[in-house]
Amino acid sequence: MTDLVVGVDTGATSTRALAAGVDGRFVGRGASGGGNPNSHPPEVAAGRVAEAIHSALAGADPALVTACLLGVAGRSKFTDPAVLEVFHAALHRIGLTCPITIRSDAEVAFASATDSPDGTALIGGTGSVAVRIVNHRETLQYGGWGWLLGDEGSAFWLGREAIRATLRQLVSGEPLGTLATAVLTEALGDPSAADRHQAMQLLITSANAEPPIRLARYGTMVSAQVAADPVAADIVRRAAELLAEHAFAARTPGERTPIVLTGSVIGPTSPVGIALRADLAGKAEVLSAADAVAGAAWLAALEVAGPTAPRPLVP
Repeated sequence: MTDLVVGVDTGATSTRALAAGVDGRFVGRGASGGGNPNSHPPEVAAGRVAEAIHSALAGADPALVTACLLGVAGRSKFTDPAVLEVFHAALHRIGLTCPITIRSDAEVAFASATDSPDGTALIGGTGSVAVRIVNHRETLQYGGWGWLLGDEGSAFWLGREAIRATLRQLVSGEPLGTLATAVLTEALGDPSAADRHQAMQLLITSANAEPPIRLARYGTMVSAQVAADPVAADIVRRAAELLAEHAFAARTPGERTPIVLTGSVIGPTSPVGIALRADLAGKAEVLSAADAVAGAAWLAALEVAGPTAPRPLVP
């Protein structure tokens, strides 16, 4: 039997695993609940990762697994030896004895979309970050500094801008657009029950009463109103420009390597994603991240078999 590798996409809400031979032969897939120890107790997270891997092996001998690679957002948690030991113990219980490699979600996303060893991964989801990839490894990060210091162009940023635009309209006395109406309805329930000054105060109070990241939900309203409201269209345009700036800040001058986009805000059919692709057109090959777990499995194979390792033949 060919040696096996396992790749894992370790998320906060779900965990997916893929087992394959180092020759690219597909073995199986598995899934479980959230396995990121930033979001769950390490023992719970590790158990879910083990569950997903066990399913992916589909009865194959776990002793044949020579590499297990976990793609994780916020991988710094694994710098704690105690956390890493919890994961090793969980995998040992299902028969895996190979070491665990931890790689960033950006590295995995990039590998899912291209065979190029070098380029840029741009993540636009609840937060935002651009990452330079060299020889399949993250070497520089631009952004990813959290809601207080950055996250430009992210769902959080879109939501905050939607609220700020609504406040400006309330103060100015100009007619409320469809975006402002949607924001006030979400925050106040019935915006017609308050005059403009009251609505402004209530919106400020509502926004500040929640964890800041909750503002991301208003970002979906920006996307929904982009065709109907020039204010929403302007927010989308500025988001795309900021994300493009992130991407180029993570690259060397004149670099022509691929840029891989991933995240709900910059999907191929999302308004920000469409505008961003237009801003990047002609400056680099722009790709969308594909199956992250397949990217993780391929990175695991590269560690075992070197640069000639084929991608898993995923059905």
